[in-house]
Amino acid sequence: MTKENIKIIISYLDKLFPDAKTELFYENEFQLLIAIIMSAQTTDKQVNKVNKVFFKVFKNPDDWLKLWQKNIENYIKTVWFYKTKAKNIYRTCEILYKNDLNNFSTVEKLQTLHWVGIKTAKVFLAITKNTQVLGVDTHVHRVLNRLWIVKTKSPLETDKKVEKILKKEDLSKLHHTLIFFWRYNCTARNPKCDLCDLKQICKYYKKVILIKNK
Repeated sequence: MTKENIKIIISYLDKLFPDAKTELFYENEFQLLIAIIMSAQTTDKQVNKVNKVFFKVFKNPDDWLKLWQKNIENYIKTVWFYKTKAKNIYRTCEILYKNDLNNFSTVEKLQTLHWVGIKTAKVFLAITKNTQVLGVDTHVHRVLNRLWIVKTKSPLETDKKVEKILKKEDLSKLHHTLIFFWRYNCTARNPKCDLCDLKQICKYYKKVILIKNK
């Protein structure tokens, strides 16, 4: 992938989704962190169904600690891995009850919280601090490989390589536009390649879609 093609991709995604931002519902930064934790392996739509009710009442770590773990499970049982998430959310609330969330201002510090991996930390910082990072999940990993920006086998490998390839000032914006792109255009199954202006430079389109349609 040439630098010129990367510029084309960034420009196209920006034009396609000029107002891209998280679709997760939250009212404060603590709630956003909890929402991102809950969204692992679960759609934002499903998480929002829970949180649009839940977050109206429970706004800070103290509120969550009063629930105890079992009660948290009852509230979030419609999201995947709800028991594990409830346990780790409770543990994270125990930490944040004694420590201001603002003290966790780096990827490394956020990862000291329970169930906060590198992707969750980067998503949180990209949204709240406009930090120039790119949160890589399986979907972002898929798109970046389809476009041949990277050629990697796992999201973790992609995470390590992509920030060396892309300009730092582009990462935060790309974080949001790539999410919209994989969610609504470059889907895992039946991607909308025929409607995509990137198909002329997309190796996935040339090597998979065109060959399949012959």
